[in-house]
Amino acid sequence: MCIKKNSFFVLETLREVIFSDEIILEYRMNKTDFSRRRKQPFGGMLLFMVNFLKKSLVIEIDSFVNFLNSKSNLTSVKKFTKSAFVQKRMKINPAVFKYLSQVIIKNTYIESNTTIKLFYGFRILSVDGSKLTLPNTEELKKEFGESKNQTDTGVVQARISVLYDVLNSLVLDSEMDKLKTCERTLALRHSIQWKKNDLIIYDRGYPSYDFKYEHINAGIDYLIRVKTSHSKIVQCFVDSGEKAIVTEIFPQEKHSFIGKNYNKNSPLKVRLVRVDLPSGEVEVLMTSLLDSEKYPTKIFKELYFMRWGIETFYDELKNKLKVGCFTGYSKISILQDFFCAIFISNLQSIIVNDLQEELNIKNHNTKLNYKINSNLSYGFLKNRILELLTKEASLENIFNELQNLFIQNTIPIRPNRNNKRNVGRYRNRIKPLVLKNQKDAL
Repeated sequence: MCIKKNSFFVLETLREVIFSDEIILEYRMNKTDFSRRRKQPFGGMLLFMVNFLKKSLVIEIDSFVNFLNSKSNLTSVKKFTKSAFVQKRMKINPAVFKYLSQVIIKNTYIESNTTIKLFYGFRILSVDGSKLTLPNTEELKKEFGESKNQTDTGVVQARISVLYDVLNSLVLDSEMDKLKTCERTLALRHSIQWKKNDLIIYDRGYPSYDFKYEHINAGIDYLIRVKTSHSKIVQCFVDSGEKAIVTEIFPQEKHSFIGKNYNKNSPLKVRLVRVDLPSGEVEVLMTSLLDSEKYPTKIFKELYFMRWGIETFYDELKNKLKVGCFTGYSKISILQDFFCAIFISNLQSIIVNDLQEELNIKNHNTKLNYKINSNLSYGFLKNRILELLTKEASLENIFNELQNLFIQNTIPIRPNRNNKRNVGRYRNRIKPLVLKNQKDAL
């Protein structure tokens, strides 16, 4: 019998939600959609879509139907065609997967869940944007836009952004919009998920007076890396050789103040922190954490490095979950696939997070610490996710099986590894090197 951890109860809640009448009424595209009992009910379509659809839809449908019908404890499913699925999915609002992610989030950040990791009492979040290459169709080009490379070949792309808990590996919010949409605009849309005692880490593309003002006005702390040439104040700080100072910044003269609650004479207090890297490079961090006794200067190098978690997430999203392998060419199908991948990532994370105690026991007598192999864990979820989320299946059995598979397949954490970043490989459209031990699990 499995130990019922927080993720177990989250899965129980998801089972109820996915097959509820309320979710149909809220996330069908029209009032007449899913009003009659059909071969492909709303909940059944959601199950099919979360089952890592990376192969031909015809093959995935055949595998889905055969798997469910082979399990005596699951409701049998009649075979349906690719055309039937395409028609049905157009009746499902893509936001349903954002909602399912929120079910996970709301039932994870609770007082009784002792596995939640904090740093100095903060939930450490990070925001970063990225580009996602889409199928080259006229509809998607008009909807999202395109970028040009050196040969003037247009590539259809969308701008994506996530608000990510780097210590607990959870996406709190996600956005996809036109390529021309500013990353700061998308970042501020995530504010619906901001909470007291959040500390948000940003890279160099985000600093602006207005951006920092929005955080301070909402009572949210931030840590932003800025260029050494960001402003005269920053330049003077770097030249001074000091480790940290508290100073005031003001809006630029050319800044538009229309509709703003501040003017050119409105100061913002910030703390500048200098971080000297082994390479000799100087990094400057700007933060709202002004109290040097409560938040000593020495913690900021480690704190900013935590931002690397969001880079790891994007690697998993694109290279392990293969979010770019879309199952359709319409805007609805693109958004469904994107938000569905975020939901699957969160589902995997809550199961992995609950295994920390078992990992600690496993690491007790080993030279290196070990972690769950995320690539294999997604592979183990394939098909098993159907049993996890189907009400008829025994949740205890499949949950226990997954936990054992995750624990048995771990990889060592090798500290102080440093791979030199090759920025030019993407500028010249050179594909990154794929190591020989990297195999797809899906």
